[in-house]
Amino acid sequence: MKTKLWIVDKSETKHESYPQLVEASMLLKQGEVVAFPTETVYGLGADATSDQAVDKIFSAKGRPSDNPLIVHIAEQSQLDDFIEEVPDHAVRLMEAFWPGPLTIILKKKEGLSDKVTAGLSTVGVRMPDHPIALALIKEANLPIAAPSANLSGKPSPTTAQHVIQDLDGRVSGIVDGGATGVGVESTVVDCTTEIPVIFRPGGVTREQLESVVGEVLVDPALLKEGEAPKSPGMKYTHYAPDAPLLIVDGSKEFLQKKINEYQQSGKKVGVLTTDENKAYYQADQIICCGKREDLATVAHDLYHVLRSFNEYDVDTILSESFPVEGVGQAIMNRLIKAAGHHVISE
Repeated sequence: MKTKLWIVDKSETKHESYPQLVEASMLLKQGEVVAFPTETVYGLGADATSDQAVDKIFSAKGRPSDNPLIVHIAEQSQLDDFIEEVPDHAVRLMEAFWPGPLTIILKKKEGLSDKVTAGLSTVGVRMPDHPIALALIKEANLPIAAPSANLSGKPSPTTAQHVIQDLDGRVSGIVDGGATGVGVESTVVDCTTEIPVIFRPGGVTREQLESVVGEVLVDPALLKEGEAPKSPGMKYTHYAPDAPLLIVDGSKEFLQKKINEYQQSGKKVGVLTTDENKAYYQADQIICCGKREDLATVAHDLYHVLRSFNEYDVDTILSESFPVEGVGQAIMNRLIKAAGHHVISE
């Protein structure tokens, strides 16, 4: 198929409607799939009430259909159409973080395609904090199921060019709204239990959640291999560049030692590091991923950097590790998934 491209400047208008999005919204109403920007990553959207439309998401991505999808809304009133109940702690989180990078798992009722929820009795819902995403959802007047707009297993897209690289000819349209902001996907928190549980770390940290609702638990499957995760986007290996990625948990000296060992065995080595440490390493390709003193910059750059390694002739990628605090938990979660849980410790 021929993929349409619409270029939209989110700063062009202060209105809730963008003329360029009328055709994109019509395609969504017709059961087609359209990629669009959010504040986290680009999403691949389809009508969440249609089995046929949701099937096209799985087909375009090459994604297993037993992996549930997040539903995106533009107004809280849309929840009435497909959510059974909204607990008090969920309401408080919505008031604090919507629109924003927070997905809330709630009990669903009839109204959504079962393919969205992979047969579960719950569904993850979020309201993106991006004017183009909100305008598109309002224009379509539908709940929009939208995983990240990349081929399954590849790094999530943070620019329209990333989407084009993966999905050109596989989707009906791509809305180019520029680079995304947060860089990693939304936090997913289960609010069907008395104490909320984080199923996926992301743009809203555990500390931020606890400042609103008190105690928040973390799903033990997040950083442990072999445990069955319960969140959309966490069941299979994700985010991987073409070359094998390994995380090195240790000092700069230890990482340089590992670089030397791989090079001595004939490997071309790429290194994922930060601005502060880049001058230390000697390797075949060194790419900086933000500033260690500001982990939000690392999160913002992570997927772009992982994709960037595909442009270079490297056999192995060695990545620094990061503190598992604040957004660092999301960074390490994504790196561990991208590395297939391969971590070298000093």
